[in-house]
Amino acid sequence: MKCLWIARETPFPADSGDRIYTAQLSESFAGANGELTFIGIADQHTKAPPAGSRIQWKSVDGGRYGTARSLLSTMPLVAAMHATERYRAELRALYAQPWDAIVFDHYASGWALREFQRSKLAQSGRRPRLAYIAHNHEEKVLRAVAADSDAGLIKRAGFWQNYFKVKAMERHMVDTVDVVTAITAEDAAAFTAQSPGIKTLVLTPGYNGRVNESRRIDAAGPRHVIMVGSFRWAAKQDNLRQFLRIADSIFANAGIVFDVVGDMPASLRKELEPGLKATVLHGFVDDPAPIYDKARIALVPEAIGGGFKLKFLDYIFQRLPVATLSDAVAGLPAELREQMIQSPDHAALAHAVVARIDDAAGLDAMQDTAFERARSLFRWSDRGQALLSALAA
Repeated sequence: MKCLWIARETPFPADSGDRIYTAQLSESFAGANGELTFIGIADQHTKAPPAGSRIQWKSVDGGRYGTARSLLSTMPLVAAMHATERYRAELRALYAQPWDAIVFDHYASGWALREFQRSKLAQSGRRPRLAYIAHNHEEKVLRAVAADSDAGLIKRAGFWQNYFKVKAMERHMVDTVDVVTAITAEDAAAFTAQSPGIKTLVLTPGYNGRVNESRRIDAAGPRHVIMVGSFRWAAKQDNLRQFLRIADSIFANAGIVFDVVGDMPASLRKELEPGLKATVLHGFVDDPAPIYDKARIALVPEAIGGGFKLKFLDYIFQRLPVATLSDAVAGLPAELREQMIQSPDHAALAHAVVARIDDAAGLDAMQDTAFERARSLFRWSDRGQALLSALAA
């Protein structure tokens, strides 16, 4: 099929969960279909796609709109930032071509769906099949961000305003397209409950990153735990603040070092660092392997933000046992959940880590079993073929 994939940006470097999911799913789809045209914004930080890609990459120059301008839009903040005049012009030219299928990646491409609905292609007798690639059930996630945030009154008001905009855009996308994909079965069920009769497809992430084929957790090794992520999104920052407020002193009293690895604003580091006792904020690290190798347990303490956590796969394939909040394991098969330390809240999670960190043999058995079970469960090629089949049906 002649297919067009519309995203917020060219997803390289693939240095966040959203970008990894977009890059790998689109490449997998291109491999199954034989061709794909991908369009997204490129800026000064964008890197070239990997050699050998089967995708025709089209980059929109000129960057994004600023936050102040985007806040005044009737669209959600992220959508308004990417709906630039250059991007609109590029899409008008693309919509003048015949397409068999068009994929709208992320709710922030909802503006591009509205552009499509105004095009002659949408009114023609050969309307392409349409898919919405959901990265979360965004209405649910953004409501939690607004309700649970510790931010000040003005910022929380902004979160609520953005929530209502996201809710309207996401519901419009779900009700307009032919296929809605979800990263978890829970998200798919939520979409179906809101819009009975829609066609949903669950596409959990695959994995093709670094694999540690052999690793043993030794009682003589360092008593470190690790958390890896990107802390640019407000929800991720609130998660980190809330967890450190509780866990840092608990870990310090137990003699545990907590390594936090990932890009974060300088303002967040300046806010957090002075009060930390057990936690080391490493920032972005080109190769986190040496920090992984020192850790006995990897943490996923995210109370805010839904969807499948790609970091679970990074941890499992680095042979790290995982300690997580029970609400964060959505989308994971039951046989993997069984091999994780699960707790209901941040305090219980921190205390569970302290209780288990010196059980080297138990932790080693946990990581080994999870690794072996995950080997056959997360192939990206299966995801691209499933999306192709859904669009071709």
